[in-house]
Amino acid sequence: MDLTLTALIAVVALALLFDFTNGFHDAANSVSTVVATRALPAKAAVWFSAFFNFAAVFIVGTAVANTVAKTVHANVTGIAVVFAALFAAIAWNYATWWVGMPSSSSHALIGGLVGAGLAAGGVDAISWPSVTKTLIAIVASPLVAFGIAFLAMFLVAAVRNVFHLPDNAKPFKWLQLVSAGAVSFGHGANDAQKTMGVIAALLVGTGHLAAGADGNIAVPTWVEVAAYGSIAFGTVWGGWKIIETMGLKITTLHAASGVAANIGAVTSIFGATGLGVPISTTHAAASSVAGAGVGSGMGINLKVVGEMVLAWIITLPTTIVLAFGVFKVTQLPGALAWISVGLLVAVVGSLIVYAMRHSIRAEDVESELLEENVLAMPLTPHPHLEGHGPAA
Repeated sequence: MDLTLTALIAVVALALLFDFTNGFHDAANSVSTVVATRALPAKAAVWFSAFFNFAAVFIVGTAVANTVAKTVHANVTGIAVVFAALFAAIAWNYATWWVGMPSSSSHALIGGLVGAGLAAGGVDAISWPSVTKTLIAIVASPLVAFGIAFLAMFLVAAVRNVFHLPDNAKPFKWLQLVSAGAVSFGHGANDAQKTMGVIAALLVGTGHLAAGADGNIAVPTWVEVAAYGSIAFGTVWGGWKIIETMGLKITTLHAASGVAANIGAVTSIFGATGLGVPISTTHAAASSVAGAGVGSGMGINLKVVGEMVLAWIITLPTTIVLAFGVFKVTQLPGALAWISVGLLVAVVGSLIVYAMRHSIRAEDVESELLEENVLAMPLTPHPHLEGHGPAA
């Protein structure tokens, strides 16, 4: 097998690994609310989410994939550019997941593409209109999601008052499952397309696929199925550290506020996907949780939200710089490039394996939920034990 073809296959596999990281990194988008309110057990929740992640392959088009594919001009996009972009995005995803920070896989990927593209061909290598779409979405999507979730909380509260329902009533849990399924569908529909776009751009850049006269790419079916399958598999593996952050640390969620949070996320994600914009589904989901928390009167943990916003701000510049540097390493003379890239992959790969072997699991999140529920229980004495305790 020719060395170039081997490298192409390896980078396609790396793209699917990124998609896997996207799945577990962003599983919290829909899973966190149903786990936090115990609408579903933790392990069942990730399978529920993964089903809807994959279901989008049969319905959604490829508008987002084409926006991502056009980030770097086809004459510059090659194996080294895509490798550097994916390496930066994967490294950032694992780093933020390890500390439990809900950052954006989408912006990590876009930052990686911009950094590698700049290193390969300068500013003219980048399709700035495509990048501008992403930059607008960075600001717009969290605001829309927060606002919709905040307003939806008032609608949910009205329903609760009219029918005299408690916050964790069964109808709210059923509505939460329906809305969480929609968030999962939207996550798959928007985020799997980003990997599809990267693989399609790579195939065009290496001459294995041709773009149409309008510049759009007909994404092969095998790419679509592989991308949706990888993101669903990543969701099943679960990103429990981030699920813990979004479900338990931003605010206190009940089934009613969980429904409002999911409504905000669904509105933002579906709107962006319809416009072909590679939105951060993480930004949308986390902002929705915060909006529901404020709207419900439970408030938000400003320290956690501040750390989260900081991660959002530094994602693009960090991945741009990292991808720029990795691309330059691939351009070192002769065997030095192969040795250096091999060392980079070995070091980062070892750190990833260590992190995955020592990460928290579904059982840990379930235990934390149980502990919180016990601590939240009112300390009322049992009627049969009144008067039999120790004297004051």
